[in-house]
Amino acid sequence: MTTSSLATLVPDTVAVPRGHWIGGRSVAEGGPPLAVLRPSDGRPHGEVGEAGDAVVGAAVAAAQRGQAAWAALRPRQRGDLMRRWADLVDRDRERLARLEAVVSSRAVHEALATDVPAVAEWLRFYGEYADKLEGTVTASGDDRLSLVLREPYGVVGVITPWNFPLFLATWKLAPAIAAGNAVVVKASELTPWSVHALAELAAEAGLPEGVINVVHGTGPVTGRALVRHPGVGYVTFTGSTATSARIMADAAAAGIKPVALELGGKSATLVHADCGDLDAVADHVTWGITRNAGQLCYAGSRLVVDERIADELVDKVATRMRALVPGPTWSAATTLPPIISERQWQRIDTLVRRTVEEGARLQCGGTPQRLDGGCFYPGTILDHVDTGMTGFREEIFGPVLCVQRFTDPAQALSLANHPVYGLSAAVFTRDVSRALEAARGLKAGTVWVNRWGRTPEMMTSPFGGYGQSGFGKESGRAGIDNFLRSKSVWIDFAAAAELSQGGRR
Repeated sequence: MTTSSLATLVPDTVAVPRGHWIGGRSVAEGGPPLAVLRPSDGRPHGEVGEAGDAVVGAAVAAAQRGQAAWAALRPRQRGDLMRRWADLVDRDRERLARLEAVVSSRAVHEALATDVPAVAEWLRFYGEYADKLEGTVTASGDDRLSLVLREPYGVVGVITPWNFPLFLATWKLAPAIAAGNAVVVKASELTPWSVHALAELAAEAGLPEGVINVVHGTGPVTGRALVRHPGVGYVTFTGSTATSARIMADAAAAGIKPVALELGGKSATLVHADCGDLDAVADHVTWGITRNAGQLCYAGSRLVVDERIADELVDKVATRMRALVPGPTWSAATTLPPIISERQWQRIDTLVRRTVEEGARLQCGGTPQRLDGGCFYPGTILDHVDTGMTGFREEIFGPVLCVQRFTDPAQALSLANHPVYGLSAAVFTRDVSRALEAARGLKAGTVWVNRWGRTPEMMTSPFGGYGQSGFGKESGRAGIDNFLRSKSVWIDFAAAAELSQGGRR
């Protein structure tokens, strides 16, 4: 897809899949219809039927059959099929990018350049793990053998959010199936279709019917039915902390099953006076909070900065924010995409206004915009935020940066650590000792030094939060370990000999 074609992409021409994807085929919608709106202009683009207990039950049954066929393949075969699937993702990258962009906040040019290639690489990365999963032999006497086997759970329930629909589904399902499981994915009802198309490509690649299933619907109906289904052995969820509590309760009520949660954050970017080039730092800070219009779980939503450089750095970030171009996801000129829904747009503005009323200084932004029916929020800076303010406590999930200043480096870590969230953090300094001190002292699952954000090569390292940012690691070797359970096997040779002799008598 060329830049010119991106600029002229007509959303009404984007055809969408129909029905749920169960057992290798599209299944009639069923359930009440849910309208799917385009955030860029507020117009409906289609609808999906909400999957209730019956549809979810059919998907789980298909997954159980598919998992048996999948497990019967040699591990190398499973890896080969996953790599073939990745090749088809590359082939259909334009269609996937269009489906991703039309009803999400992902600009089509970013989906094409980063999201879809990341999906293909993620499938290849975990496809390579399929035949490299090993058990262990633990210490025992010479007359005994102790083995630890690692086995899939069977059927994994995958519940994904709307902010990066295609990649975050793959983030979970690729390691799950590489470990030998089948999956039932509940994509967000706001962004259902790109994940559905991805599942179609899995069938074309030759994965057995039922290994990948996609059902549509809301969390309270479809998500709950999936979590509570007795045939689901493991649940993995990315989304809000409040929703995760309901998922844990449903998992317990259904008879206790393991749950992995990747949740919200109030990630701090800690900038010391010896950080070096302030323009480069400003680029990182701006990108950290305005990428995808701040609709990102590990967005750098708090800037903790040395008072001596705070004014200059804040001015540089404000200049960059003012230069952002709001626009629809199908425009190549867009650098600030829409907010996913009017409800979220109003929530962002309410939290900003409340923080200003509490005493924060509005440095830029703060005025919601409507453009051609879409909901947009400008890059916004709230300066002199303290720990009692709403902007410090709440995950805003928009392009809103809350600034805290420190005068004593000893204060820096205590300000940067949030009392509730701990998903990620970044520190900028040229002092190696200070960087290591921050890396150890920041209470976050990931700490970046002199940069912000993940890159493709970081797929080898685990990702996950502290506190109410969740538990369970994703990405890297830890990501596939999530989807395996261990079984201890104890073989007693002496006892076997005695039994054998008894048998001869």
